[in-house]
Amino acid sequence: MLKKFLLTLVWLFIFLQMSCTLHSGSTYNRGEMGQPQSFSKGIIISERNVIVKGTESGLGAVSGAVLGGLGGSMASDDKVISAIGAIGGAIAGGMVGTKAEELIMRDNASEFIIQPDVGDPFTLIQVNDEKLKTGDRVLIINSDKVRVTKDKTQKK
Repeated sequence: MLKKFLLTLVWLFIFLQMSCTLHSGSTYNRGEMGQPQSFSKGIIISERNVIVKGTESGLGAVSGAVLGGLGGSMASDDKVISAIGAIGGAIAGGMVGTKAEELIMRDNASEFIIQPDVGDPFTLIQVNDEKLKTGDRVLIINSDKVRVTKDKTQKK
């Protein structure tokens, strides 16, 4: 019974962590579908790779504390030692879970400096799923988030 519970908890933690995605030029939230979006054109004047820190939602800490506490409580048949083990396991598990969440959710992205055809340059960080690079012409899409995507309206 306890093994099933622990396994379910671990799978739930992994599922919840993997369901979060980084900002991308090609990934939209369901609520953005059918919403009007404006765009302008520009050029990438600089691009560099960056690391986006993982989330610290507390889910990793809670999951780790629960698992550590349950594991520590099984250290002995003696109630006092089990209680001490549960407390120590919960503390250690919480610390491990926090770090695990941060590492699982860490990802690579790109920082772009965009020069719009009209207006001042700005920076934008998003996943570079289109392999954008310095000198590429882009569409700057404005919705609830700003995105850039390759400008395929140009004739080559």
